[in-house]
Amino acid sequence: MANSLRGEVLALYKNPLYLGRNYPKGAEYFKRHLKNIFLKINDVKDPEKIKELIAQGECVMKKLEALYFLRKYRAMKQHFYTDTKN
Repeated sequence: MANSLRGEVLALYKNPLYLGRNYPKGAEYFKRHLKNIFLKINDVKDPEKIKELIAQGECVMKKLEALYFLRKYRAMKQHFYTDTKN
């Protein structure tokens, strides 16, 4: 069981790290803060608490993905549709 939780935690760390490459304040800024967050909760050993933190982290991941998709959509919309008000 501990190995499966470890795998989930590693995946939860790697996925935002990948998304953080496009963070507006820079990839290093994002990486530093992500690492700090994980170091703060490094000493948690209770499997139930770990599962709860994983669920919370996945929720944050979904929000981050949604923000990136929205940013991409706005950029595409601005590129393809010009304002025709005269």
